[in-house]
This record gives sequence, structure tokens and C-alpha cells, in this order.
Amino acid sequence: MRSLSELTAESRALLPEAIRLRRDIHAHPELGLDLPRTQRVVLEALAGLDLEISTGVGLTSVTAVLETGRSGPTVLLRGDMDALPMPEDTGLDFASTVEGAMHACGHDAHVAMLAGAARLLRAHEDELAGRVVFMFQPGEEGHHGARFMIDEGVLDVAGPVDMAFAIHQSPSMPLGMVVTKGGTLLASADVFTLDVVGRGGHASMPHHALDPIPVACEIVVAIQSMVTRKVDVFDPAVVTVAQVTSGTTSNVIPERATVTGTIRTVSDRTRSLVHRELERLARGIAQAHGASLDFTIVPGFPVTVNDVAQAEWVCKVAEAVVGPELVTRIPNPIMGAEDFSYVLEKVPGAMAFLGTCPDGVAFHEAAPNHSNRMVLNESAMASGISLYSAVALARSAEV
Repeated sequence: MRSLSELTAESRALLPEAIRLRRDIHAHPELGLDLPRTQRVVLEALAGLDLEISTGVGLTSVTAVLETGRSGPTVLLRGDMDALPMPEDTGLDFASTVEGAMHACGHDAHVAMLAGAARLLRAHEDELAGRVVFMFQPGEEGHHGARFMIDEGVLDVAGPVDMAFAIHQSPSMPLGMVVTKGGTLLASADVFTLDVVGRGGHASMPHHALDPIPVACEIVVAIQSMVTRKVDVFDPAVVTVAQVTSGTTSNVIPERATVTGTIRTVSDRTRSLVHRELERLARGIAQAHGASLDFTIVPGFPVTVNDVAQAEWVCKVAEAVVGPELVTRIPNPIMGAEDFSYVLEKVPGAMAFLGTCPDGVAFHEAAPNHSNRMVLNESAMASGISLYSAVALARSAEV
């Protein structure tokens, strides 16, 4: 097998097509688990590569298998496909044409890089043994798409998966840098909703009503103290109130006030503690004011845990591809969440971040993922194509 460093030059040759594909998807974002146009574009990109292709039943996924016919490992490479329900304000000439939808997390680039890797690995088929599974996944943005694809058999389509790998781009990291760590990489993510129920009335006579708004405000402030006083600083949690809604006009005390937010933790222990303490706190404050409380938590993605040995192995592969100076092993988890966590619960593997900071901008000042102004440096996609390909080739070479 030729040097992994040579893959980058080959990936650069594939970059124009990857950019074209990424921009096509970017201009036509789709949300959730139903991405019919994106699925069609992916199938077109894979046409002619002689891959064993199947599509999802309950979601518009695409699974493609490169079968070498030679004994060897099964490596799964994943790219997510869905966009976010938000406006785009980038001013790009290929900006979203769909109102209220934007590829603000770079999943369009993930698709383009994975499709490029499929093309590159087909060209290197004689250097491969075993199988490569390309997992094109809808519904990463809170819709549990990976879990649904697992239920539909993505981990069994080519026999047991020996190793799984995914890339997530980030404009908030230096261009071309590969970032990961062994163990916990990303947090779990849950959504909580607190409905404080009082009694409505006239705004001029609050003593005849039970105003839920100050009760809700007191709960919001108390949540911050609860996190700092109850949660071990070395096993952290982030609880963010992202939405407070109540009332219809200026002279009516409403009956309800709703508080909605997110809970991020990096261990099951702290996750359970925050769930328990948040409900106890909110009910206690509501009761102290004579109000009642409806409390719900919708469980989200589990903690994303990289296999320690696999993460270090990916770092070594990345060093061979992009150079040691562009590979960083971070010391602490990131409090974002990922549904690739479902895959890593089932098979050993790792996720890594790829820096895509735009030219002329410091990475710590670049508009981050989920910003309406997020743009990424498309030149980094060559490194992504190389890294996806190198992981499969290097694992095959070890057999």
C-alpha cells in the first residue's frame, strides 16, 4: 500500500466534485428523517462505483457497501445528511433556497467527503481487504437517525462491524486540524420542559390571581445555583434555559408559564442527578408559591464515548495523512452531542473533528456551527476525504 500521505494529493483531485456536491446539498437543505432530494443526490454521486446499495424503510438513509471479496475487517464510515430548522444569513451564492432551513452544521460537507472517500477507496480496491460500509444518515439533528439505521440493520448489512469512524467539521478549529480524544468526547443531550400552572387574572389585580411568571423566573435563576452547588465540577453538567414563554397581552396575567431548555452531561451518574434535582427544585419552588408544575424530560442522545485504543489509532493515521502538527488530542470533552454515540455503544470506534476555519478569520472568531452565518473552508474537505479513506486502508493493511 502506498504512503497514506499520498492520499491527500488524490483527494485534492476529487475536491471540485466534492465542492459541487456540497453546494448542491447546501442550497437545498432538508430536515429530519425524510430527505428525499438529498438521498437522490447521494445515490447519483455513488452511481457507477459498483457498490452494494440499500436505502432505508422508515427514513431516507443510504447504505453502500464496498465488498472486496478478500478476507478482512468491516469498517463503517458515517456521514450525516440533515440540515437545521433556521434561517441562513451567509450571503453565499449557493445559500439555502428553502426558507427556514440551513446546513449550519456542515452535514453537507460530511456527505460530500464520504462520497469522495467512496470514489477514492474504489480506486484503491486492490489495496483493501474485507468490506467498507458507507453510512449516509438522516436525522442527526435531534431525530435519532443513527439509532433508526441501527434498528434497520446498518451494523449487520456486511457482517459484524469491526471498527466505526465519523468526521465532524468545525469552523471553530484551525484549518485542516484533526481533533479528538479517547474516552468521553461529547455529552449526552436531553430536553426539559417546566410548565408552571397558576391562576389567570387582571394585570391590575395580581392578588386575585396566581402569577406563574415570577415563579418561572425564580426557577430559572435557581437552576444556575443548583448546577454549581450539586454537580461535581470534575463531572460537569450544562443546564441551559433556552426558551421562556407566557402570556398573550399586557393587561392579562396568564395561567401558565413554560420554561424549556437542554441538559448536557458527560456521565450517566451526573445525568441522573441533574434529572432528579431539577424536578425536585422546580416542584419545590412552585409549591412554595402555591402553583403546580408539569415536568417532562425527553431523553436525547447518550454520551459519545470513543474507544481509547481506536481514538489513539485514528490519531496515528491522521498524523500520517495531514502531519503530526495538525493532530490534537484534546484533554476534556466537548459539551455538544452527537447521535454517532449510538454506533459507538455497539462497536469500537471513534469520532474526530476536522477544522474548517474560513480564510482570513481567526478560528476563535469564526461563526460556529449552528450559527445563521456559519461558513466553512471547502479546501479542508480534501483532508476529510483522505482521512475517511486512510482509516479504511490502514485498518485493512493491519490484517
